[in-house]
Amino acid sequence: MSETLIRGAASVVTMNGARSEIAGGDVLVRGGIIAAVGKGLTTKGPVVEARGCVVTPGLVNTHHHLYQTLTRAVPGGQDALLFGWLKTLYPIWARFGPDEMRISALIGLAELALSGCSQSSDHLYLFPGGARLDDTIDAAREIGLRFHPTRGAMSIGESAGGLPPDTLVERETAILADMVRVIDAFHDPAEGAMVRIGLAPCSPFSVSRDLMREAAVLARDKHVMLHTHLAENDEDIAYSMASFGCRPGQYAEDLGWTGDDVWHAHCVKLDRAEIDLFARSGTGIAHCPCSNCRLGSGIAPVRAMRDSGVNVALGVDGSASNDAGNLALEARQMLLLQRVANGAEAMAAREALEIATLGGARVLGRPDCGSLEPGKRADIAIWDVSGIEAAGAWDPVAALVLCGPGRVRDLFVEGRQVVRDGQLATIELPRYIEDQHRLAARLMG
Repeated sequence: MSETLIRGAASVVTMNGARSEIAGGDVLVRGGIIAAVGKGLTTKGPVVEARGCVVTPGLVNTHHHLYQTLTRAVPGGQDALLFGWLKTLYPIWARFGPDEMRISALIGLAELALSGCSQSSDHLYLFPGGARLDDTIDAAREIGLRFHPTRGAMSIGESAGGLPPDTLVERETAILADMVRVIDAFHDPAEGAMVRIGLAPCSPFSVSRDLMREAAVLARDKHVMLHTHLAENDEDIAYSMASFGCRPGQYAEDLGWTGDDVWHAHCVKLDRAEIDLFARSGTGIAHCPCSNCRLGSGIAPVRAMRDSGVNVALGVDGSASNDAGNLALEARQMLLLQRVANGAEAMAAREALEIATLGGARVLGRPDCGSLEPGKRADIAIWDVSGIEAAGAWDPVAALVLCGPGRVRDLFVEGRQVVRDGQLATIELPRYIEDQHRLAARLMG
């Protein structure tokens, strides 16, 4: 069985139960699993020198729309709130097909990998031009990231009082049938799985309550997780009150959308009762600080959520609303926003790093990931803190969040090297960037 030794790190940040940090530490990887963590480890296999580096678990991204990587900085949507932004972009997304879905996912996942992300979810809720969830799964396999795609959906178009155009919605019977198809074809429940499937009707303003209920029943029958957008901004709350006569938390609970097999994106506008509900039920939250800033949605109550025991993770959200896909920068933005809202002691750098690693693994139901401990999967990020970004930093671990670097030196996923010396090791990235530019130009034309 193959071995790799990561040797002599300035600090190995384990995220184990004691949150141990090992100065001059080593990590031994054997067959995709962490075999040992400590000092003075040896191997007959290859050695990766980590002097001047901090070694952490790979970061975990719990909310993304990879297809949106093709529509960054679109005029007309740059300065809009959520609903106006969506109405600007829906007609563009309607012109997508399988090529756009796959190439956009490749670029988005490559960007995540370069930011130290080893595992990502994706929320794909529109399927124009014959596109399928399969296109993004193929992209993740090529990049080499651990992937948790969710089969999203929109079923209520403008003619029925929903937000999306009728051309982008699907019949609910067809949605449910394809949900069954992708689970049966791709979901791997085993420890160490590289692909797991979730079910993710898009939002309260684009699907029916019946679909939400039926998706929840199907997910529990198939033992997969549930995901959707919830309580993202004031418009979202107003829509819920006007359409359902209740706040989003009550809407979710009534439809079976709470529990440790559910995670909601954004949750910027949760009130005290909703936070308590999510804490009691084990419901997870994907916090997307940069997107929330970009769309003017507000500052999510992460401090209150964490203090109440809610499982909180990070998400970059779609690149059309961020517009970057750098998970390391999300950790810094989260810390800064919580301090703006609650004071300088509201969040420490190590807590932000914990949320970006172990927090994400917990929200995605992956106890086999998120920490550097013997028996855990070998998803490992190596950060060079000897460069200009962290020059003069007294605490190299805190520096990862407070000053950088925002780009990883090396990244291992299931023991396989995905990033080497700051470059993708699994694909010829420049060729795909050219494809991305070509497809974006065609959409603009």
